[in-house]
Amino acid sequence: MEFFTSYDGTELAFRTVGDGPPLLCLPGGPGRAAEYLGDLGGLGAHRTLVLPDTRGTGASAMPADPASFRVDRLVADVEALRRHLGLDRIDLLGHSAGGSLAMLYAAAHPDRLTSLTLLTPSFAAVGLPSGTGAREVIATRAGEPWHAEAVVGYDGMQSATTFAEAARYRYAFEPLMYGRWDDAARAHAAADPAQRSLPVSEHYYADYTPDTEDLRRRLATLTCPVLLLAGELDLWPTAASAAEAASLFPDVTLTVQPGAGHYPWLDDPTALTDTVAAFLTRPDDRRPDDRRTDARRTAA
Repeated sequence: MEFFTSYDGTELAFRTVGDGPPLLCLPGGPGRAAEYLGDLGGLGAHRTLVLPDTRGTGASAMPADPASFRVDRLVADVEALRRHLGLDRIDLLGHSAGGSLAMLYAAAHPDRLTSLTLLTPSFAAVGLPSGTGAREVIATRAGEPWHAEAVVGYDGMQSATTFAEAARYRYAFEPLMYGRWDDAARAHAAADPAQRSLPVSEHYYADYTPDTEDLRRRLATLTCPVLLLAGELDLWPTAASAAEAASLFPDVTLTVQPGAGHYPWLDDPTALTDTVAAFLTRPDDRRPDDRRTDARRTAA
């Protein structure tokens, strides 16, 4: 574990895994320590993964001001880490709520990005829905033995007004977050409570209202390539929501990983690593004005 001091004096932690050029990976939750990302299904064989714990989570210190947990203010922590690493430009990956943060960073610091990978991201930070068609996705899994209980959990989470309240339904709901509810998925889900900081979860979007017009204008001029990867069985975001959000970016590859839920590196690690590694190593010598949208569904 390594540490750096952010803009307000808060000491933040990160670890590195793997070998190769650095890939900065922002965890989601919101408020879950980066430990849950593991090595993203073996992506560390292709890249050195830089895995920061969001302030107030994992080994990172709890700041004096809880308002600094808000997603737009966390952009400054990402920039502080870039500076600490001594990188002029970064390849950035954001998972889930970390995808929202990654989009805000891209809007604020477009000149600091070489690429942007959005891995089953939340679109809350840019004011777009993440759950379009979720009920239809849930219905496709009606034959699973856990389905009825999971639907009750989903309904409870949808009606909850706080993360603490939602936590009561989370484990019943969790099978819907994975493409396969096997031993690995159960262990991953069971680790969530110990890895999650509820204060961070509660404040992540609190009092945050996106300036959607400005954000969309900024993202529409982003010159780096974007990979938007959704899971076929994911609910937040659904593949339908990801397809709608793809239009935010001028140079985007939209991939839907078959059979995958919210954690595609667990459902099919080879598919996930092959897709991301290929994107990060693709030839890209086009001039910015030659960039075009490349949105497609692939059987990863």
